[in-house]
Amino acid sequence: MSNEVKTLYVAEGEDGIRVDRFFKRRWPHVNHVQLNKLLRSGQVRVDGGRVKADTRLATGQTVRVPPLPAVPDQDQQKRERAELSPQEIRYARSLVLYEDEDVIAINKPSGLAVQGGTKTKNHVDRLLSAWGEGLERPRLVHRLDRDTSGVLLLGKSPSAAARLAGAFAKRRANKTYWALVVGNPKPEEGYIDTPLIKKGFHDREIVQPADPKEPGAEPAETEYVTIGRAGPRVAWMGLRPHTGRTHQLRAHMQAIGHSILGDPKYGNDESRSLSEGLGLQLHHRRIELPHPTQGTLIVEAPLDPVIKAGFDRFGFEPHDAEPDPFVKVKKRKR
Repeated sequence: MSNEVKTLYVAEGEDGIRVDRFFKRRWPHVNHVQLNKLLRSGQVRVDGGRVKADTRLATGQTVRVPPLPAVPDQDQQKRERAELSPQEIRYARSLVLYEDEDVIAINKPSGLAVQGGTKTKNHVDRLLSAWGEGLERPRLVHRLDRDTSGVLLLGKSPSAAARLAGAFAKRRANKTYWALVVGNPKPEEGYIDTPLIKKGFHDREIVQPADPKEPGAEPAETEYVTIGRAGPRVAWMGLRPHTGRTHQLRAHMQAIGHSILGDPKYGNDESRSLSEGLGLQLHHRRIELPHPTQGTLIVEAPLDPVIKAGFDRFGFEPHDAEPDPFVKVKKRKR
């Protein structure tokens, strides 16, 4: 345990980064539970105030860092990596969609959490040991809900991770999600600008529309376009979040009366009757953003079996969609 209290400044490339990711980059040995304990007790402060793990930081802010647990010795790190079986290492690497010197993109399956918690032992963050520890270990730069499948980006170095995270924070990452929803949204394309607020705790946490002036309300913006229909019952949607709130797409589609199928938290009676036997029909299909060192990075993820079951049930074909369904929307608006 280090007895030193430090004050660090948020660098320009870290603008918009979450508090938990700020810590994970610098002290990867400090786990989720340890950090939350420090946050709850007020030992971690930003510009003198208390913050939560998902609070986003701004360039130039000061972060008070209390004494932290000591870094595990090399033998312990090796033992931690040894916890991954050869089968798990092969599985982790089988998820890779794209890899170069700076970036790894994986196709996260539905049902696999991105990070661990008190009840979550298997998660993407653990599987990153398949690439090594220390500087060899890839770094998470964004998240997907446990039951959302699709593209998840990792930075292979601190600088690559910072640049990727900066692209997300500055809204330079164009994310395209596919979702199957109940009914046919009218108009067929639109923009949802509805602030959201979290209610409840942990597994019972839910996100609801809020008045912008309500304490705890966060701005949330989602663009949508209809890609296809299965009669009046179900629509295949392209969704593009312009902010990154918890459960944003799920809460926004519920807010306009078109819940995503297979969603136990944000569904209604009609969506539940259409969802029998289906998991969450939400998939991060495509991402386009500046590459950390060269040009533009574009990655697409094939359908996960969970959402493919929905496509098969309602007769949708992935090849019927444009790579970026929002290009046509922008042309029509000109």
